Amino acid sequence: MLTAYPASSGRADASPASLGVSWLDLLNPTDEERAGVESRYRLRLPSRQELSEVESSSRVSERSGVLFLSMPIVAHANALDEPPSPVGFVLSKDLLVTIRYTPLLSFDTVAAKFSTRGTGVEAFVALVDAMVDLGADLLEGIASELDAVSRTVFPKLRDDPRHPTRSNDALRDLLTDVGRAGERLSRIRDILLGLQRIVPFVSGAECDWIPHKMHDRLNVAQSDLLSLADFETHLSDRVQFLLDAVLGFINTRQNDVFQVLTIVSVVGIPPTLVAGIYGMNFRNMPEYTWAWGYQWGLGLIVLATVLPILWFKRRGWF
Repeated sequence: MLTAYPASSGRADASPASLGVSWLDLLNPTDEERAGVESRYRLRLPSRQELSEVESSSRVSERSGVLFLSMPIVAHANALDEPPSPVGFVLSKDLLVTIRYTPLLSFDTVAAKFSTRGTGVEAFVALVDAMVDLGADLLEGIASELDAVSRTVFPKLRDDPRHPTRSNDALRDLLTDVGRAGERLSRIRDILLGLQRIVPFVSGAECDWIPHKMHDRLNVAQSDLLSLADFETHLSDRVQFLLDAVLGFINTRQNDVFQVLTIVSVVGIPPTLVAGIYGMNFRNMPEYTWAWGYQWGLGLIVLATVLPILWFKRRGWF
């Protein structure tokens, strides 16, 4: 789909032959749309394969005064079931062409607020600002989620004196939540890394058609990206810590189960041995002729059960 944003009149869905266009947004473009834009504006648009290349030299370049920029991996941070896809920017003096293959919230936000008299450079800077702001909001949301998980994983004993045993289902849910947060952080990191490559390139490009005001906004965006990268690193370390903590609690829970099974098995062995001995029914066993032989056997069984329990209790096993 081709959407044109004219520089002088209002927004309109138009063909590549439209006049006065400052921003062309190609969403899943057809071959005809690509050919029309290339023919009308004498630009060579990169293919999806070229946009997906991860080499730094393939992501940013300048040819004949036109800047070619790409972000190989861009995806919805919250929709983990949607695969990532590349985004490309072709920025010239009079026109910005964006090529993408998935709907993106930042593009929709800029499209709704884009000035009817804006230039292609202004549209590009607005897109960068929107993507930076969205990344910051997503990181803040993940930080809040990790705070909630941390409060669940590490309850304060003074707030909960009983300190109830966590079930395996609850721990499994926490592990899933932390894992999903880590995956979302990974996607946000890809977006931030992509922006950290293209923003300095455009800001440092020796193009006299980029206004000084736009350079200042790009420099501010670059500083924001550095701070967001540090914050993302902190959150990634926190995700790893919480993963280790939850796995540690799961291992502790399993050890508790094995400890209970060990105690039960050890406590059950002596009574079973006593019952087995007196169940052999040999005639020369003197206890069979005793008047209190039955009570004697029951007493031994009780004693063989109680003594191991007292021993384990003294050792602090339960």
